[in-house]
Amino acid sequence: MSTVVSSDRRPGIRRLLCAIGALSALAACTGGNRDVDGALEAARQTDALVETTPAETTTTTPASTTSASTTSALAVPTIAAVAAPPEIQRAPSTTSIASLSTGTKAPTGSSPANGSPTPAPANPPPVSAPRPANGSPTSLGGCTLFPRSSYWYANVSTLPVNPSSAAYIASIGASSGLKADFGSGLWDGGPIGIPYVVVPAGQPKVPVTFGYDDESDPGPYPIPADAPIEGGASSEGDRHILVVDQTDCTLYETWSTYPAAGGWHAGSGAVFDLRSNALRPAGWTSSDAAGLPVLPGLVRYDEITAGRIDHAIRITVPRTQKLYVWPARHFASSRTDQNLPPMGLWLRLRADFDTSSFPREAQIILEALKQHGAIVADNGSAWYMSGAPDERWNNDALATLRRVPGSAFDAIETSSMIADPNSGQVH
Repeated sequence: MSTVVSSDRRPGIRRLLCAIGALSALAACTGGNRDVDGALEAARQTDALVETTPAETTTTTPASTTSASTTSALAVPTIAAVAAPPEIQRAPSTTSIASLSTGTKAPTGSSPANGSPTPAPANPPPVSAPRPANGSPTSLGGCTLFPRSSYWYANVSTLPVNPSSAAYIASIGASSGLKADFGSGLWDGGPIGIPYVVVPAGQPKVPVTFGYDDESDPGPYPIPADAPIEGGASSEGDRHILVVDQTDCTLYETWSTYPAAGGWHAGSGAVFDLRSNALRPAGWTSSDAAGLPVLPGLVRYDEITAGRIDHAIRITVPRTQKLYVWPARHFASSRTDQNLPPMGLWLRLRADFDTSSFPREAQIILEALKQHGAIVADNGSAWYMSGAPDERWNNDALATLRRVPGSAFDAIETSSMIADPNSGQVH
């Protein structure tokens, strides 16, 4: 069996708000979420209802925009606008992306690749959708995204099936379809995907404070004043900021990030040396619920251009148990049901699944899921893969991934890869 560990877990903004009933739309409670541990029984019941309710509705096609090439990628989550809880109050919004040029174009596809988010406000603020930073399939800004010996690049195509695979797949949703939670154009006023930015040498570092400072790496962080925030400056979602500093190839990631006087305030933050296989301390979160970095698990269009994705992909599931397995360092649930997947569970598309009828973009993603698999990194919608927004994505092509049912996946046993339980290096 895989190395299994447990730790305490604190609530995240969306899961806490869903649990106390602050979000009236159940669909708004099924995105990338963090579970409430130790909440009142009534809150637990509400939380359970939310997590078992699909976030599938029918809406109209979003508008889309493009811009000149920049060094960032932007994203938008599917979340209704609500107030932040007291422990992570939102600071006045001073972040601006007005300096990024924009234009308009017709939508690439007939519907967003990531399903149907909650309706947009009547007059959402304009948000630009620039092309992500150029990079090779495994590097950004000249920095390799962790050593080649990292678990992110492991070939898991021949690893054995986990004995609990059938139960895990059933709990995630055997009949639910795979989703690309990224694409081109806009949805609810912002690009579709998780943002990142590559900053050059000399980028000033600014103070960052944290709601969960005991599990966060202290600042300062080189976050620009106009850094792309997941969902945009007015978002009430996960609000990730991902920054690669070219100076020393260091990755800075924050979650629930709001502008503050002279810097930023975030729910949590993590710093990763991209030249190292070091994991977070055991039991520590990161900007992701599983305590893993977000950026290396994103699907980027540059990888499609290159013709291959050579790493595992970040994926979310509706419910997890109070457990994590290597390479994860943190759990995000109070549930003890052993039929639920733990954080860090590795999922792999079956080798006999026929991908020949899929468009090229989808085929490349599916072949990566056969060779490198996907790692459960957060509570969210079933089978939602994470990626970076890019105006080159064909949303219609990405939408064909919905034809892949959860039953086409296996949970796999990864313990044979572990060189050291406290390292991300594989045999």
